[in-house]
Amino acid sequence: MNKELIIKNDIAEISRLEEFVEQIGDEQGLDMALVMNLNLALEEAISNIILYAYPEKMGEDISIQVSKVNNALLFTISDYGVELYLTIDPEVDFLLYEYVSNIGDLVLLIIKQIMNKATQYRFQVH
Repeated sequence: MNKELIIKNDIAEISRLEEFVEQIGDEQGLDMALVMNLNLALEEAISNIILYAYPEKMGEDISIQVSKVNNALLFTISDYGVELYLTIDPEVDFLLYEYVSNIGDLVLLIIKQIMNKATQYRFQVH
């Protein structure tokens, strides 16, 4: 299974993302709680791309691809905006950070928290 959704860097496009994830959830027989958490994590990532990767440009494409690898779903988000700047190791447990001032780190930690609670799989950044 390979699917792709291309949206513009506009907050109004988030509703298309929700429909995309729900369709995948239906096709794959995913639990509704997992689908809701996937939506939440992807919305967090995409909204931050829209708000921070394109500070003055509109109409740019953001690609969300999903594929099934073995028995896992792999979501890949691609864009050509300003790179997300991380100051922390994405594999370190978010609970070790008492204060995060970098928006990139905060986004990463929120998404990890959502997905690590929702699934048996670990969220990874590549």
